[in-house]
Amino acid sequence: MFWFNKQHPDAIYMDNRELDTTLCDGRKLVVKPDILGDFRDMPFSDETFYMVIFDPPHLLKAGKDSWLGKKYGVLGQQWEQDISKGFNECMRVLKPNGTLIFKWNEDQIKLSEILKVIGHEPLIGNRRSKTHWLVFMKEEQENGF
Repeated sequence: MFWFNKQHPDAIYMDNRELDTTLCDGRKLVVKPDILGDFRDMPFSDETFYMVIFDPPHLLKAGKDSWLGKKYGVLGQQWEQDISKGFNECMRVLKPNGTLIFKWNEDQIKLSEILKVIGHEPLIGNRRSKTHWLVFMKEEQENGF
């Protein structure tokens, strides 16, 4: 939803679903990734990208046919492990000194819980709204990545 141009030649858009539907308010929702994939197990080699944007689902509860669930996706019961694996995958595919931008909406899960799960402190970010944008940098020789 935040992309200015999803077709930018330097961007690869990955999602685990494709969707083409009309929301209850009449707006069209199209999810058409370049790559169908799971953020917990990305189909990329180590140290592939200079920048990764991680925008995982942030909802635990949403109706099966709700527009929120369709638009943003829904986390499973193992959300803590999923977010942790996803964050680690993002770091794995980042080049040394690469930038990870992490987007989180704390409507159902507080940012403080997410930061405990990922175990990294952001360099910068915003703290004044429900939707947070955090910036992390992969260290030259980061342990575990």
